[in-house]
Amino acid sequence: MVARTYIALGADVQLYVSELGDGPPVIVLHGGPGASHDYLRPTFSQLADEFHLYFYDQRGGGRSSVERPREIRWRDHVADLESLRREWGFERLALLGYSWGGLLALLYASQYPDRVRALPLVAPATGWGDHHRRFQEEFQRRSCSAEVKRMRAELDASGLEERDSAAYWQRRFILSVAGYFRDPREARDVTPFVVQEQARQATWASLRGDGPELRRRLATLQVPTLILHGRYDPIPMEWAEELAEVLPKARLVVLEESGHLPYVEQPERMFAELREFLREELGG
Repeated sequence: MVARTYIALGADVQLYVSELGDGPPVIVLHGGPGASHDYLRPTFSQLADEFHLYFYDQRGGGRSSVERPREIRWRDHVADLESLRREWGFERLALLGYSWGGLLALLYASQYPDRVRALPLVAPATGWGDHHRRFQEEFQRRSCSAEVKRMRAELDASGLEERDSAAYWQRRFILSVAGYFRDPREARDVTPFVVQEQARQATWASLRGDGPELRRRLATLQVPTLILHGRYDPIPMEWAEELAEVLPKARLVVLEESGHLPYVEQPERMFAELREFLREELGG
């Protein structure tokens, strides 16, 4: 059974929250910014047999829309998470972050180190240096590859849009994120999602210049951390390696057959690693 509700954070923000499962609590942070948690829930919900999962649409995305998305800053996301912690009554949090959600978990931990119990991070987004620029360039290169262009042309010529419009737009979405995969020909099984572009741009812009301070704070963070990073992720492997070196209690696991979507490309290995880590840290 899934429990869904809205939690009001002041007069202007209501966050859409859903809960699933029973056991030690784990907060799942989706990617984006500006997206929703819907695309993670179908696969990540398998952890609900051992853990009580808390999902929510972050400020400015999904059903947690705001009137002024251009004004969202990363500190707003951190403040929202701290407000949710108090609302839920948790002393410390286990933060399972995917992509941008992984970086959000790190930003929260840098501000509230005593409130974090464990950090399982899947393909965490970049936080400093030129790694983000390199990621964007690599993703663009892959998205414009001859293979992806061929698949798009085949789809447009297939007549699927006339026969089954829903299936056509599902495939169009998958091809739009094919650059995240190890092999674009294996792009599949992705739940479509929408990104609120103003919220995304505003959040990323607010991070400019804060990387060195984040790095300094994380270097003193005494929180058990698991980093799962695909060998073929467009996010540079150097970022994952550097992050693992900076964090005093981090362990990096490289998923050798995965890009940026290991929950699709290598789910058995990814969830096995997550379960082992969470059991050890939470007693699940």
